[in-house]
Amino acid sequence: MPMRIRAAVAETAAGPLAVKELELDEPRDDEILVKLVATGVCQTDAHALHGRVPASLPMVLGHEGAGIVERVGQAVTSVQPGDHVVLSYQSCGECAQCLSGHPAYCDKALAANFAGARLDGTRGVHRVADADDADREINGHFFGQSSFATYALTTARNTVKVDKDVPLETLAPLGCGVQTGAGAVLNSFDVPAGGTVAIFGVGAVGFGALMAARVAGATTIIAVDVNAERLALAEELGATHTLNVLETDDVAAATQEITGGGVQYVLDTTGRADMLRHAVAALAPLGQVGLVAGGAPDAAVPSAELALGKSVHGIVQGDAVPQLFIPKLVELYRSARFPVDRLIRFYDLDDVNTAFADAADGDVIKPVLRLAAAGQN
Repeated sequence: MPMRIRAAVAETAAGPLAVKELELDEPRDDEILVKLVATGVCQTDAHALHGRVPASLPMVLGHEGAGIVERVGQAVTSVQPGDHVVLSYQSCGECAQCLSGHPAYCDKALAANFAGARLDGTRGVHRVADADDADREINGHFFGQSSFATYALTTARNTVKVDKDVPLETLAPLGCGVQTGAGAVLNSFDVPAGGTVAIFGVGAVGFGALMAARVAGATTIIAVDVNAERLALAEELGATHTLNVLETDDVAAATQEITGGGVQYVLDTTGRADMLRHAVAALAPLGQVGLVAGGAPDAAVPSAELALGKSVHGIVQGDAVPQLFIPKLVELYRSARFPVDRLIRFYDLDDVNTAFADAADGDVIKPVLRLAAAGQN
């Protein structure tokens, strides 16, 4: 029999989310039922809500869940009831990218994460039969989880077991945004000790990259943003230099001056055409620009500017295999080398719209919705 859950539903594009009672199916043989303790609010949730990514509304969003395994299907062997888990992106596990250790570039990534259904087209979340809107279909399985809810159905592909001695509500952001930034530095760039890194935009992704650059032993870490408070926090968390775009005439020239010839790696989290041009101009020979925010339609780099071996490439989920990378981030947090808790502000599920608004206004770096206490039945 389906179980009753509470969930924040994105009914219409750009409209407020509505917290409603829904029904969730029992887990299939290959699925996991997770009781959510917390979930991060990510920029991708906002993009889905506002129609900037191909998500089919109405839908239960949320894709940075953390919780406790309640039940597992008969075919699941990776976790068992009572395990603490962090949820990440979904992948098929069968295509060439998945089988070669690059599940973030899965052939079925769009369907697995944004279609609002399982890969076979079925849905495990439903309206309550006697509700006023019972006849209106609802989508779920966002990133294989839809974690803006008290419970979620997941699979072994996007469910990562973590140690029980670390607070789940603190680990929630590791599933997407922070993983993307940290993975860009540690996996995609593989920044060496002594490397030079510039991070354009210090939101959750940018701070993940910044903290990872410090872990990697980069000797120059330049944080670029328009928010003075975030730049001050960036200095506390490892930035050796900060540039406020509102006070800097030429970001590329300033970066060149700081490094004495250009930076080896630029992670651009802004998606702005003008910042991409600054990013390429800031590079040293053989330097790399990584893009994690898609890009503005008018973003372009003349081929002449890529002379001297410079390159620009997209990065998805920090090239991370969640089952390998998230435990690494947990261990770095435990050893006080990756203080993700400094980025978080907590909200109740009923305050989900306030969390979205605060994030949009730049008042909070990483909103996290509290859904249940770790020991609560």
